[in-house]
Amino acid sequence: MKYFVASDIHGDSYWAERIINEFIASKADRLILLGDTLYHGPRNDLPSHHAPKKVIEILNAHADKILAVRGNCDTEVDQMVLNFPIMADYIYLVDEGTVFFVTHGHIYNPFKLPPTLPEGAVFLMGHSHVAEDTMFTSESGLTFRYMNPGSPSLPKENTKPSYIIIENGKAELLEF
Repeated sequence: MKYFVASDIHGDSYWAERIINEFIASKADRLILLGDTLYHGPRNDLPSHHAPKKVIEILNAHADKILAVRGNCDTEVDQMVLNFPIMADYIYLVDEGTVFFVTHGHIYNPFKLPPTLPEGAVFLMGHSHVAEDTMFTSESGLTFRYMNPGSPSLPKENTKPSYIIIENGKAELLEF
């Protein structure tokens, strides 16, 4: 299986369309969304192409290919208009023996790990809007790879709009 991972669209129709186009071009089997799909939240500026209804239409056209987790800006009302589940706090994904812990980052993060994260796992999260790929060691000594595709619509700390490709148990952070 090949997975395309993106996060924090925040209702930006330009980036929703761009993500779908890159997903299709990549020939990935599944699109994983790391939350904050439709709304920007009170701490963020309005994205330049804010059009949540258009984002709903764009994503629902590919609902059968999408796996998603809930972000801090996602609500039950959002679930009512999206044709794929978005209310899970996390997903465990195992690909070619590599464990991927998939979450948004507002509940679990590198400083507040889930109790069952195995040594050597890949911890995938969004939330910070900062694209990053680094090895991390917790206070308890657990070593894991931390990956974040950042936010294409509202990137922070001078990071570029990015996404992650997972294939054959390996993950790579790529720029749009």
